[in-house]
Amino acid sequence: MPFEADLAHALDRTTNSLEPDLPALLGGAVQRGRSRRRRRSAGIIAGLGAFGAIAGAALLAPGGLAGIRPAGSDMEAAALAMPRSAITGDQMIQALEQTLPGGRFSQVTGQSNNPSDPNGGYVANGELVVDDGHGAAFVGVSAVRLKLPLKDGDGLSCERTPARAAGDTCTLSELPSSAAIPGGAVVMSEQNAAGHPARADTARRWTVTVTLRSTGAQLQLVQWNSTGGGSGSGTPKPTRTAPPLSEQQVVAALTGAAWAPILGAVG
Repeated sequence: MPFEADLAHALDRTTNSLEPDLPALLGGAVQRGRSRRRRRSAGIIAGLGAFGAIAGAALLAPGGLAGIRPAGSDMEAAALAMPRSAITGDQMIQALEQTLPGGRFSQVTGQSNNPSDPNGGYVANGELVVDDGHGAAFVGVSAVRLKLPLKDGDGLSCERTPARAAGDTCTLSELPSSAAIPGGAVVMSEQNAAGHPARADTARRWTVTVTLRSTGAQLQLVQWNSTGGGSGSGTPKPTRTAPPLSEQQVVAALTGAAWAPILGAVG
């Protein structure tokens, strides 16, 4: 398994907890797939000792990464396993659109994974801007498989260093074993402001991560109440007060029929 693929995903997930004060971070919330392809070509980076410097540099790049956790004791648990079969970007987009029925979609992009090609990537992505009549919002989703056994790490623990900024939240919950999710699942729900101290005109990001205990298959859905940066400020401005979907709706969707084939393909 190529180390650079695992490291690229770890980088992508680590900046999730940092303050996303650039519009590029919004646009790259799940656009990380495209930048990931460029990063992979740089070759294998030996060891996590260089991780901190690399992550810091990645934050400064246009189309900044989203979804990641800071380097710390839980980073070792973020390693990926090979997906069981390929998932196309079109599949990711189709499932995402089914998750947001009745909306008008724009800026739609998707990225496939390719388990048969070490350079093809282990992460499948989809992203779009949806307008459901309550204001446009950026929504993105990624599908990966974590190595078993699961540990307190990526999408599995609210602990982080440094501490979360005031107003940012994280909660963990469990889903019981069922026909849809044999072995049960861990659900992590986060809310982060695009700038601190947060004000009424500060955009926010809502992230729900569902990880199946039996296979390590993981879906992460990110919603913003914004679509880009504010005029002249460089900080995303809200286009609505709440995300298109509630936490309960996201969990129901990610464990429902639309995403079942993708969870099966990943894990």
